Amino acid sequence: MRTTTTRTLAGLAALALVAGACGSDSEPSVEDVENAVEDAVDEVEEAAEDVVDEVEDVAEDVEEAAEDAVEEVEEAVEDVVDGETISIGIVAPSASNDLAFTQSIVDSVNRVAEDRPIDIQITDGTFVVEDAAAAIRGYADDGVDLVIAHGSQYGGPLEEIAPDFPDTTFAWGTAVDTFGLENVFAYTTRADEGGYVNGVMAAQLTESNTIGVVGPVEVGDAKLYIDGFSAGVAATNPDVEVNVNYIESFSDVALASEAANAFVENGADVLTGTAQMVVGATGVANDAGIPWFGTQSDQTALGEDIVVASQEYHWEVVLNDILDAMAGGAAGGETFTLTFANGGLEMVYNDNFDLPADVRASADEIVAGLTDGSITTGIE
Repeated sequence: MRTTTTRTLAGLAALALVAGACGSDSEPSVEDVENAVEDAVDEVEEAAEDVVDEVEDVAEDVEEAAEDAVEEVEEAVEDVVDGETISIGIVAPSASNDLAFTQSIVDSVNRVAEDRPIDIQITDGTFVVEDAAAAIRGYADDGVDLVIAHGSQYGGPLEEIAPDFPDTTFAWGTAVDTFGLENVFAYTTRADEGGYVNGVMAAQLTESNTIGVVGPVEVGDAKLYIDGFSAGVAATNPDVEVNVNYIESFSDVALASEAANAFVENGADVLTGTAQMVVGATGVANDAGIPWFGTQSDQTALGEDIVVASQEYHWEVVLNDILDAMAGGAAGGETFTLTFANGGLEMVYNDNFDLPADVRASADEIVAGLTDGSITTGIE
């Protein structure tokens, strides 16, 4: 194509030279015409080579720009996937292996660490609110990126501390209040959902039609769970009596044991409860050989012969939401909630407990309904 075009252009140029020569007084010789053609060919070929060089230079520039763009995109993707390591400090009221509230957050943050670069620090056993406040402030002083106040009772000190550290992100649970602060997230759980499922099963297992519930303080996920449990029992068998005792403590194991014993002495043949002190109540259930329904963490280890099922919290769902929000530039002001629908709640069954197939089937049906919204607990 290039040779043909060059020859065509050269021919035109030569014709122009010949035409010019014909307009003069003397006729051009054959040699003059040949020389003119050769000169024209040389000039056109040089011009064509210049054009080709310019096109090749432009192509190289475009290729380099495309390679740079691809490299920038790949680096951006790596930044999103890998990210910088986020430091997280957790302040929780009881032991990290309590098989209840504190273990639920510890297990969850460790699951987050499987997929995201995070550095975890934990201060547990801070039942005393003043001790928790000191730990919360200490993490903020140390420059921790995300400070988690894992306890409904920590709201007061957090509301005072967070404004002192506007560049630190705080998360408080279980709660829905961010105090109107731009650096505080709140997180909670629809604990009533798993409570409702447990209540449906408990109503089918009781023979005395009397169930005992040991609660801590009537707040947060504890109240939600107990209200949901009572609603599930009532929906299944309204003749069953559900007795609730809030012992006004998250930590008093002895008092939880006393409450559970009182229920058993008064005819209760199924027990449940929530919060860290339930180890006292599960001990009573073990001694009496009666079913126990758990929540917050898988409580099978508290009684392999008596634990029927547990509602397990997967806080990693809301933790990932919080970390994503932080990555997007937010520092707080939003509340996140665990549900069956978003995978934040899971029913865990004890394979060692001989649960009748029809009872398990009814539980599965309730979970499916709560997940797709066709069933509600009735709890606001």
